[in-house]
Formats: sequence, C-alpha cells, structure tokens
Amino acid sequence: MNWLLILFIGIGGWQLGEAGWIHAKAALAQALLAKAWEQSLAGETQAKPWPWADTWPVARLRMPERGVDVIVLEGVSGRTLAFGPGHMQGSVLPGERGNSVIAGHRDTHFAFLRDVVVNDRFALETAGGDAAWYQVENVTVRDSRRVRLRLDHEQALLTLVTCWPFDAVEPGGPLRHIVTARRLGAPVTAFEGPRDVDYVHSGA
Repeated sequence: MNWLLILFIGIGGWQLGEAGWIHAKAALAQALLAKAWEQSLAGETQAKPWPWADTWPVARLRMPERGVDVIVLEGVSGRTLAFGPGHMQGSVLPGERGNSVIAGHRDTHFAFLRDVVVNDRFALETAGGDAAWYQVENVTVRDSRRVRLRLDHEQALLTLVTCWPFDAVEPGGPLRHIVTARRLGAPVTAFEGPRDVDYVHSGA
C-alpha cells in the first residue's frame, strides 16, 4: 500500500507543478509584454515582446478594484492566449466603434470574469494612447455552436469571452462566458469589417 500512497502523492505534485507553471508563464509574459507596450505607446508599430513573437500588444485592460492589469495581444491562437488575452481578428480594434472581441483563459488572465457583474467598469487604453472607461451592460453564457457575435454596432463595445464553466476539469467545451461593456463617451472611428463572427473555439 505504501507504493500506492507514493504514487498518488507523486501524481498530485505533478499536477500542482503543471498548474503552477501555467500561472508562472502567464505572469512572466505580462512582465515581458510591459516593455513592448511602452514601445507601442512611443509609436512603434507591432512591437514584438520577443524576437520570434507573432503577436504584439494592442491594448491594456484594467479593473483596479479587482487587481486586474493585463496587456491585450493581437490574435487568439492557443500560442497567443498562453501569454495573455487576445484581440479577435475580424473584430474592430479596442476603442473603435463596433464590437471589439477579446478572449482569454478562464484559469489565468480572465479568471476575474467569474465575479464581474452588470455596471462594473473597465479601463481600456489603446496603443494609440486613447483611454476610456467601459461599463458592463450584459453578462451571459452562450453555446458557441449556436450563436454568433454581432460585430457591427453604432457604439464602441468591448466583449470579453472565456470558457465556461470556470471550474471545468476539461478545457475547450462549447460554452462561453461573455461580458459585454459599452464605452462611456463618444465612439472613435467608423466600423469596417465583417458583420458577425463565430465565438472563439480555442479552449479559452
């Protein structure tokens, strides 16, 4: 029986180590991205956080009362989402008129969405230096196989998407936790792009 106890302890330690590595990688990436973000604010286009990166910072999302301060990357590939939340290509850039969609993992950068409610506020800064508050108008769960996100809108919207449920053992199910917020203030630029888009299927 002793060998069974050792085996279970070993498996438990390995799983804890894996979870710790995911969180450590996410935190380290945000530190490296901070430098690229400063370069973006200084006017550099598509400032890569490391030489081989295929993504770059497009926005900074903050929710001070919940301790949230993350750099948003371009794209929603699994490779990108491992390092931070990602802007979904095909939706407008954060801050523009229309619906800007940002996805993130439910167990790292977007874990805080579990506690977000209607009327909560986010601060969003774009790479162009524009900053504004967004107020949450809707929090819902939708099946990504049946519903599409509408992208064209007269106002500047921000839609944050992650997998649901938050405590799921296996990632990548069809359900998405969706938080939609409206910019408090005038929209910036006109919408150009597709009228709707599939939900993120990256196992966020």
